[in-house]
Amino acid sequence: MKRRIALAVLTLSALTPLFAQAPKGWKMRVDRSTEASDPDAPGDIKFVTQGSGFHATNPSAAVYWNPSNTASGNYTLKGTFTLMKPSGHVNYYGLIFGGKSLEGADQQYLYFMVAQNGTWLIKRRDGAQSPTVVAKTPNDAVKKPGDDGKSVNTLEVRVGADKLDFVVNGTVVNSMPKGDLKTDGIWGARVNHLLEVQIDNLGVTK
Repeated sequence: MKRRIALAVLTLSALTPLFAQAPKGWKMRVDRSTEASDPDAPGDIKFVTQGSGFHATNPSAAVYWNPSNTASGNYTLKGTFTLMKPSGHVNYYGLIFGGKSLEGADQQYLYFMVAQNGTWLIKRRDGAQSPTVVAKTPNDAVKKPGDDGKSVNTLEVRVGADKLDFVVNGTVVNSMPKGDLKTDGIWGARVNHLLEVQIDNLGVTK
C-alpha cells in the first residue's frame, strides 16, 4: 500500500508542473508520442499568457482549452498562429472545435491545422482514435517559415447551417457539407510536439 501511495504521489508530482504553466481558467491535455521513431523532446510543456494571446512551447503535443469557451449553431472560430521556428520534421498546429469530454477517455473534437511545409489537414479525435477527415494538402495560402524561421498563419473555421469552410489567411482551402460532423462544443488550440507557437486573437464570432 505504501508503495502504491508513493507511486501516486510521484505521478502527481510529475504532472503538476505541466498544469501549473496554464493560464487561469485554461486546461491542457498532453498527447505523448508513442512512436519510438518520433519521440517527444525532454522537458515540460509551457503554456503562458503573452502579448494578445498565449505562447505554447511543446516538447510534447497538447490541446489547450478553457471550458467556458463553447460555440454552437452558426459561428466562426479564428486565431492567428506564429510558428517561432521550424521543427526537425513536419508537425502541425491550429484550431480545435466541437470539443466534448476533453479530459476523459471519450474525448471528442475536430481539428484544422497547418504545418511548416505549406500543408493543412482536418482530423477528428474520438477517444484514442484520430481518423483523418481531409488528408495533408498543400496550398499556397499556408505561409512557410521565412528567413527568420517564423511564419504567421491566420486560421478560420466557418460553421454554417449546412456546410463548413476552412480558411487560411483569408483563402478558403476547403468546403464540405456539415453532414454528421459534430461542431457544437468547446473550442481551443492544438500544438503538436517539438513546436513553439504564439497564438493570438483566438476567439469566436457569430
